[in-house]
Amino acid sequence: MHFRSLLLILSAITAGAQRPQRQVFASDQKLVSPGIHNAVCREIWRFPENLAGKKPALGINDDVDIVTGSQFNGLATYANLPYLNCLSDKEAEGSKYDIAILGAPFDTGVTARPGARYGPRGIRIGSERIAPDFAWSVYTGRNPLKSWASIVDCGDVPLTWLDNNVALAQLDKAHTVVSGREASNDSFAHPRIITLGGDHTTTLSALRSTYERWGQVSVIHFDSHIDTWDPKVLGGGISDYAGLNHGTFLHIAHEEGLIRDTSIHAGIRAPLARRKGDMRNDVRCGFSTVKARDLDKVGTAGIISQIRDRVGDSKVYISVDIDVLDPAFAPATGTPEVGGWTTRELLTILDGLNGLDIIGADVVEVSPIYDTSGQTTALAAAEVVLSLIELMVENPVKQ
Repeated sequence: MHFRSLLLILSAITAGAQRPQRQVFASDQKLVSPGIHNAVCREIWRFPENLAGKKPALGINDDVDIVTGSQFNGLATYANLPYLNCLSDKEAEGSKYDIAILGAPFDTGVTARPGARYGPRGIRIGSERIAPDFAWSVYTGRNPLKSWASIVDCGDVPLTWLDNNVALAQLDKAHTVVSGREASNDSFAHPRIITLGGDHTTTLSALRSTYERWGQVSVIHFDSHIDTWDPKVLGGGISDYAGLNHGTFLHIAHEEGLIRDTSIHAGIRAPLARRKGDMRNDVRCGFSTVKARDLDKVGTAGIISQIRDRVGDSKVYISVDIDVLDPAFAPATGTPEVGGWTTRELLTILDGLNGLDIIGADVVEVSPIYDTSGQTTALAAAEVVLSLIELMVENPVKQ
């Protein structure tokens, strides 16, 4: 701003202060200028130009980048990854990928609070600050989003909310289609999927898909609940429809022959329906159990060792129910249970599983409506997904 202009502005302010103040609002309520003209105001608040060492302000006709340079742009995808409609043969034609992020907006299999149908959206928003150019880990020194693997976000599967049978059939087919496409890397026949839930019922569709492509898997099940309840116990034996829910899907997966008897729970602390019967059935379904308080005795290293010893060199599916975390760290979930692990403890345990043959994974039971204003749960879930991606990238599993 020129010195002469500044003197004129100061003179106008001084003159206005010396004169009696006029009524700001006239009787007809129209705004009347109180002394300084609007043009003068604009001159006062104009950004300075041509300062020493500063670039001049850019105009709309200048070369301004409006495509790159910020994670706050375009559609919300997980970690700002490219979007691909993997469900459409036409749109996916010619676009290969090695790892797919797939949303499963389903929550009508819950026995407590609903809302997980909005989980995929919440996790993506929680991942907004993560981007391929800014994802180098201070712990591992690796960036899983810049590697050999082509990673895409396939969006959400369009599931009906009126009929569970139809919705789960839709999800079954979606997993079959997405996992059946050709991988980007020629060394692998099919891509792997990380599912964003959705309630935990959705894991059954993922296990059916992994069985079709990879055979039986050992499930590493991070949860506060066992989820192997007999449908006659959790569902009341009312119907087959009611018997398939987020607490019985692992029982059903065992009955369908999808999982190995080298599976394991981690973080269990929720109450049981039967004093002994539930755990007897759990063992029959092929699971051993690491309880939440076991971490106090053996630490994260001990938990990692137990998990690795259990699954051995088998192919592995990792399922993370966000309620494995204590409600202090993940309040936004359908069935919270106090006494859980911290976010840091869970991430440390996941990092310790590096080298296992991970062929599929999910993060489920995020219900954003119950989250804090700081998005505590969504941020935790987004970070867990990044850890799962790193596990897959670090150990490419051949068919």
